[in-house]
Amino acid sequence: YGTAYLLFSSKAEAEDSFYFLPRHGRAKNIPPHKINYRANIAAFKQLGVRKIIGVTSVGSLKLGIKPQSFVVPHDYINLCGTPSFYDDQLVHITPGLSEDLRVALIKVVRGLNLNIELVESGVYFQTSGPRLETRAEINFIKNYADIVGMNMASEATLARELGLEYANLSTVDNYAHGISDSDEELDYEKIVEAALKIRADLEKVLACLLLL
Repeated sequence: YGTAYLLFSSKAEAEDSFYFLPRHGRAKNIPPHKINYRANIAAFKQLGVRKIIGVTSVGSLKLGIKPQSFVVPHDYINLCGTPSFYDDQLVHITPGLSEDLRVALIKVVRGLNLNIELVESGVYFQTSGPRLETRAEINFIKNYADIVGMNMASEATLARELGLEYANLSTVDNYAHGISDSDEELDYEKIVEAALKIRADLEKVLACLLLL
């Protein structure tokens, strides 16, 4: 399926092995619509990975889900087409997220007592990117979802096809276009700045997950 770029791995023992794969590549220069999701998820399968935690940056579709929050989605919507491993077979999987992995993720975040809001469920709406969404698009999808991003649905669906557990931790880095009262245009650089502010807390969560 192509090349997958592992940034680092730990292989002390087979049961305790973990891997980190940056979906945007080592140089962080692969935009969402060019990510080779099949190569990434297939690489995990080949390495013997059983569980995947996807970390994504999202925009909030609800005023009550504020920037600088964590969301652990329970479902997702993707109307833009999803990659599949089944190009020459007629297979219809039932997509979904791992509830066991979701619960474990929620427990870890709760146990850390971080000074950050945790939203324990929500619907993730995936757009194709790389552009941000228009006000009209957000006005439509806010009726059906809670957060919007460009990655999770593709990863979750492919993981399910290969029999891997998948859950997601989303960091809310901005209100989606038109959700807040501000007339200010969304700016990608400001979204990146917001993501960096929450990075330390995110790293604490991931470090604790590795101890489970």
